Amino acid sequence: MKRILIVDDDITLRTALVRYLGKRGYAVLDAASGVEALALFERDPADLIVSDILMPEMDGFEFCRRLRASRMGQLVPFLFLSSKAEVEDRVHGHSIGADDYVIKPFEPRELLAKIEAQLERSRRTHAEIVRLMQQSGPAAAPAPPPPQPLPLTPAEEKVFWQVIQGHTNKQIGEFLFVSPRTVQTHLSNILNKLQLENRSQLVRYAFEHGYTPPLDKVAAEA
Repeated sequence: MKRILIVDDDITLRTALVRYLGKRGYAVLDAASGVEALALFERDPADLIVSDILMPEMDGFEFCRRLRASRMGQLVPFLFLSSKAEVEDRVHGHSIGADDYVIKPFEPRELLAKIEAQLERSRRTHAEIVRLMQQSGPAAAPAPPPPQPLPLTPAEEKVFWQVIQGHTNKQIGEFLFVSPRTVQTHLSNILNKLQLENRSQLVRYAFEHGYTPPLDKVAAEA
């Protein structure tokens, strides 16, 4: 079940969206400000975020900037849902890392369509990464040397193989029977040991160094 985080200081709107999206098969978390949302996302990362802009403590623009600057928030789909309808606001939202921008008042079906489109785009991206990593080279090319053993603990190595296949912390936690926070702790240790900054760099590192997921690992999750 995909997890969506709704960030808005309007409790009536938050409640309505939690109910609407929940009835359509999503697990929905909610927060009243960017400060609250950052803390919640750190504890329990979501698969997609829908955020207002005009909020107390920390507005949506600053929330988006800080999220994109964090390791966990680099790739999560992010949609603004705001009454700020000026072109400058929409352009600014996209420039700091938002994937889409919906103007209030809005039609719930349109928001749902945009959410589903972003989640599908994320799924396709991860699937393409896996495909490229599994793609064999030219038949005449010599077999590459086996990759060096990873400097990771057994638990970290399990998380490593899951991450490079494009799975979220929530999906990895369900597969390995641990919490998303434990997954994130292992992921942070992996990034530190390999001297990398984020998941994208980790996937590239795995591809460039020959760490292609064995077929049995992929088949076990199909």
